[in-house]
Amino acid sequence: MSSALLIPGVATACAQESQKAVLVGEKPLILSTWNHGLPANAAAMGKLNAGGSILDAVEEGVRDTELDLANLSVGLQGLPDREGITTLDASIMTGDGNCGSVAFVRQIKHPISLARKVMENTPHVMLAGEGARQFAIMEGFPLEEEVLSPKAAEAYAKWKETSQYKPIINIENHDTIGMIGIDSQGNMAGSCTTSGLAYKMHGRVGDSPIIGAGLYVDNEVGAATATGLGETIIKICGSFLIVELMRQGRTPQEACEEAVRRLISKNKNINDIQAGFLAINKEGVTGAFAVHPGFNFAKATSKENVMIDSSSHFKP
Repeated sequence: MSSALLIPGVATACAQESQKAVLVGEKPLILSTWNHGLPANAAAMGKLNAGGSILDAVEEGVRDTELDLANLSVGLQGLPDREGITTLDASIMTGDGNCGSVAFVRQIKHPISLARKVMENTPHVMLAGEGARQFAIMEGFPLEEEVLSPKAAEAYAKWKETSQYKPIINIENHDTIGMIGIDSQGNMAGSCTTSGLAYKMHGRVGDSPIIGAGLYVDNEVGAATATGLGETIIKICGSFLIVELMRQGRTPQEACEEAVRRLISKNKNINDIQAGFLAINKEGVTGAFAVHPGFNFAKATSKENVMIDSSSHFKP
C-alpha cells in the first residue's frame, strides 16, 4: 500500500487533482451571455465553419446582437443615458495579447468592429468619445442618425417621470453581450459590446471596454468575460482575475466562483447587484457563475447551440 494513503487528507487531495486532470472540454466552442447569445453564437459558428478565424467569429457573433432591434442593452437601439443619448462601449481580444476597445462612442452601428480597427490599425488599445468617433470616420464607418429607437424612446419617457437614478442590475435590467471562443486548434478570442447601464450619467463607462475587467483572453490559459454592474466588475478586474486563477490551477468553474466571492466581499449592497462570469480554459472546459439567480448563457459547439442557466452564490 502506498504510504501516501496513510497520511490524512492526502488521498482526498490526490483524488481531487486526478479529477481535475481528466476534465475534457470541447473544441470548437463559443460561449456568450444572456438569451441574445443564441443567435450570436449561431452567427459566430457560421463564420468559423465558413473558414473564418476565431477572431472573425467573435466579431461576427456580437455584430448580430448590435443589430437586434429588440435588444435594449446593446447597440444604438439600446437605452440611453440620463441626457437621452445612447453611447456605446466595446472591446475585442485575441489569445496572443492583441486587443482594442472603444468607449463612450456615439453614432456607430458596430462598435465591436471599430474596436477591432483600433487593435489592428493603431498603436493604441483604447479610443474614447469624440476621438473614437473621429477615428471611425477616418476608417470609413458611416455615422448613424442620433435618434432613439421606438422602444428606447418609450422607456426613456417613462423614466423621466421620476428621473430616479438607481444603478441596479438584475434579471430584468442587465446589459452587455460578452462572447469567448476557442477553435479546433486551440486559438482563442473574445468580444464584448454594450450600450451600458440604462440612464447612466453622461460619460459613464462600464467594464465592457476595459481589458481585464469585461474581457480577457490568453491562449496559454483561457478566456473570461463578464456581465452585470460594471463598476463592481472593474473593481476586482474580474475577467483577468479568472484567467489568473485558472493559470494557478483552478478549473474555469472554480475561478468564476472565486471571482463572484471576491466581488461580493467588496460590495455592501449586494442585494441590488447582479454580475455573472463565463470562462473557458485552453482544453475547452467551461465555467459560469453569478451573484444571484437569473444569469443564463448560450453554449455552441459543432453539435448544438443551447441555453444554460448558470448557478449562483445566492439561491432562489
